Amino acid sequence: MDDQAIIELFWQRSEDALAEVSARFGRYCRTIAVNILHSVEDADECVSDTWLRAWNAMPPARPNKLAAFLGRITRNLALDRYEAMRAQKRGGGEMELALEELADLAAPEKAGEGEISHAINAFLRSEAPEHRNIFLKRYLCLYSIKEIAAEYGYSESKVKSLLLRVRNRLKIELESEGLL
Repeated sequence: MDDQAIIELFWQRSEDALAEVSARFGRYCRTIAVNILHSVEDADECVSDTWLRAWNAMPPARPNKLAAFLGRITRNLALDRYEAMRAQKRGGGEMELALEELADLAAPEKAGEGEISHAINAFLRSEAPEHRNIFLKRYLCLYSIKEIAAEYGYSESKVKSLLLRVRNRLKIELESEGLL
C-alpha cells in the first residue's frame, strides 16, 4: 500500500491505517528511536506513541512524505524521552557526540526557525545523495560513526572526514545567508 492510501485510511479513521503504518514504517521508526534511546523497550513505546500521535494529527495533517512525517514524530518523542531520562541520570551517548559536532552551526536567536530549516533543506538538496544520506543518518537518525562506516563500507575516519566537510560547507552556506 502506498503512502497516499495509508493517509487516506487515517482520514477515514480506519484502524487498518495503524496496521499498515506499523507494517510499512515500524522498523524505520524503531531504528530512529533505538539510536536515540539505546533501549528496545523505550523505543517500542516511542513507536507506539508515534502511531497515536499520527492518528491524532491526521486529519487535519496530510503529509507529502509519510516516512519523513513519522520519522520526525518518532525522533521528537524519542528526544523528549531521552531528555527526561537524562535529567534523571547523566550519561554519554551518540546524541551528545552528534550535538557537539554541530555546535559550530548553532544559529543566533534572531534567526527564524523556518529560515534556518529552509536553508538547511536547500543545502542538503544540493549535496550528493550519498553525502546527504550520511549527514541525515548521523544528525537526524543519530547513527554512530561506526554504524555508518559499516553500512557504506568506509573507514570510520573517512566518515568523520566526510561529515566534517559537509558541516563546513553548511556553515559557509548559513553564513552567506546571514543565518550564522
